[in-house]
Amino acid sequence: MKDFKYIWLLLLLILNSFGACSDDDPLMPGERPSSGTDPAPEEQVLHDGFNFDPAIPKADEPLTITFKAPEGSNFYGYADDLYLHSGTGANWTGAPTWGDNQNKYRLKKTKDNVWSITLSSSIRHFYSVAPSTPLQTINLIVRDAEGSQQTYDYATLVEDSQNGFIWEEPQKAPLPISGEEKEGIHIHSATSIMLVLYDKDSQGGHKDCVFVTGNFNNWKLDSRYMMKYDETNHCWWITLEELTAGETQFQYFVYSASDGGTYLCDPYCEQALEKGVDTNFPTGAQAPYVSVVSTNPQPYQWSAGEFEMKNKENPVIYELLLRDFTSSGNLAGAMEKLPYLKELGIDAIELMPVQEFAGNDSWGYNTGLYFALDASYGTQNEYKAFIDACHQNGIAVIFDVVYNHTNNDNPFARMYWDTFNNRPSTKNPWLNAVTPHQKYVFSPDDFNHTSEQTKAFVKRNLKYLLDTYHIDGFRFDFTKGFTQKQTTGDDDLAATDPARVSVLKEYYEAVKAVKEDAMVTMEHFCANEETTLATEGIHFWRNMNHSYCQSAMGWKDNSDFSGLYDTTRPNQFVGYMESHDEERCAYKQIEYGNGALKTNLSERLKQLSSNAAFFFTVPGPKMLWQFGEMGYDISIDENGRTGKKPVLWEYQTERKSLVDIYTKLITLRTTHSDLFNASSQFTWKVSYNDWDNGRTLTLKAVNGKQLHVYANFTNASIDYTIPEGTWYLYLENGNPVEGEKKISVPAHEFRLYTNFAE
Repeated sequence: MKDFKYIWLLLLLILNSFGACSDDDPLMPGERPSSGTDPAPEEQVLHDGFNFDPAIPKADEPLTITFKAPEGSNFYGYADDLYLHSGTGANWTGAPTWGDNQNKYRLKKTKDNVWSITLSSSIRHFYSVAPSTPLQTINLIVRDAEGSQQTYDYATLVEDSQNGFIWEEPQKAPLPISGEEKEGIHIHSATSIMLVLYDKDSQGGHKDCVFVTGNFNNWKLDSRYMMKYDETNHCWWITLEELTAGETQFQYFVYSASDGGTYLCDPYCEQALEKGVDTNFPTGAQAPYVSVVSTNPQPYQWSAGEFEMKNKENPVIYELLLRDFTSSGNLAGAMEKLPYLKELGIDAIELMPVQEFAGNDSWGYNTGLYFALDASYGTQNEYKAFIDACHQNGIAVIFDVVYNHTNNDNPFARMYWDTFNNRPSTKNPWLNAVTPHQKYVFSPDDFNHTSEQTKAFVKRNLKYLLDTYHIDGFRFDFTKGFTQKQTTGDDDLAATDPARVSVLKEYYEAVKAVKEDAMVTMEHFCANEETTLATEGIHFWRNMNHSYCQSAMGWKDNSDFSGLYDTTRPNQFVGYMESHDEERCAYKQIEYGNGALKTNLSERLKQLSSNAAFFFTVPGPKMLWQFGEMGYDISIDENGRTGKKPVLWEYQTERKSLVDIYTKLITLRTTHSDLFNASSQFTWKVSYNDWDNGRTLTLKAVNGKQLHVYANFTNASIDYTIPEGTWYLYLENGNPVEGEKKISVPAHEFRLYTNFAE
């Protein structure tokens, strides 16, 4: 028996040694069959978020979903079971009502920070999807029992052999184009385009696969439309052939096991359709934006020819929000008002942001796409026609652009999104996971301007806008935010940051490389940096709203105008009494005016005229907010701060006296520009102490021209003495006045004298 025992053990060892080389290993006691190459769930190495067994879910097989809560997320350290809210495809087919706590949807806690659920029988059965219905994605949200805490949308691919979608590894192949501007859409012909999508995260990784879906394949995930990956250029790419000539609509589906899948449009698309906004948004599309490319676009024939902005040293800029400028709220309506703006004498229109923004009702600072202009105002060619008409009328066009932040539907945000903290991922190569300047968080999607990817994108966008739309410059919104310094307040945010200075110079130089005479203005409000950057030729906003509102209301406290004029670089600061961001002077008069200024429209218009006289006669660029020349007296907070405001073109005739003053003062700057150049002598008395005895302003040109302004902002007349000589009441076409002579200026009025006739 002893010998037999040893023989039996020897036979077992021999059999096991053969079995180790076999394709069909026998199962040992307690061993579970493996699903392909994936270990069983309890043995699986889990990454944060959703884990699947099998790794690529199969429509007609069971699926085990294991959720590992990332550290710092809602459910890290959570003690109870969780629940699955899930459905298939764009419509979340098969999803329960929110808050359904049946056992079917319960994820049982298996260990700390890990929960698991098995969709038994099959995925198709779990969601009650018919065999004839293709399954391509399932969408997942994990929530607590009350539904008060949750993850955010996560989608994963589903392999469906019954409906033709079988998972394949993507091909790797070199991109067949060269040059700097590889990413985006390349039109080969009316029936062929190439699409290129950059994908290299900040940690050096990339997505597992990318598909293109569109009106050419019925918006379905199809292995034939899986993009190839170029490991050198870090781009996914595909060439689409045999398209229908005309308009192609498409979106990308980007997927990785760690981040799930999401639909997005091309960040470089020049046309887009917005879900929930455009009535012709395609039914099968799932991204918030769908890219649109016209393979045989209608070219625009420019008429104005070469255009150069007038009065580049001392321009008058008209800030305009297309939505609220006319009853139609679009480019066509603004086009009809160009004769009025030409008569007013302005040198440039500064359009509030027109790059594709969320919705149709906005100031535009929630930019979603940067190469597409918002269709609510007009088509691409209508933008070009408006700019062309402005140039024909001698008016430059400046775009207000928003590169501090974007919105959640921007493809850069969607491509690398932290599903569990609902913010950009730390792997995002363009955006910060957390905004560094915590006092000003306009969106969770904050650009990192030290990123080479961000800088390349911004510079390419600036060049595109200049070349494509023939615009004459930019106003950069919230440039103070172009920093990576961690700050909590205004003072530390405004402190000098060499990295911010460097990137602003880089953007300025990029503009100048395309259009040497382009005007570049930055909002900024960082005093030390403004001094440095002004030497480069960059302009900056100079907010004087509070002082001019005080004087408009008839209150001398805090009404000092002297901040409007910078003695070192007077031509680098764009001063304004009002902008889109400030309360209207005329509204404050009605609410808080001193004496007659609160109750009498005629006196209010006179006081606003005196404000204008001590604004437009000051050298340096000036900006007025639309309808400021009419004494627009609707509060900025009417219908909400950024909400639509009444369009009151009747004020043009009802308040003609103020419109005429603005027109004449602006014309004075144009026709006698020699008074406003750097060689002229400028002096004024506009402090708190100059209120009661009257404020004065003097301009003397080297050629002998002189201008004197006397303004009375009080409620009683004030006497002045004009210098010796012959003087003309410039705005009244009056007879010459021989000086030296005393004059009396009534309450709220001003007098402007020149030593030359109009």
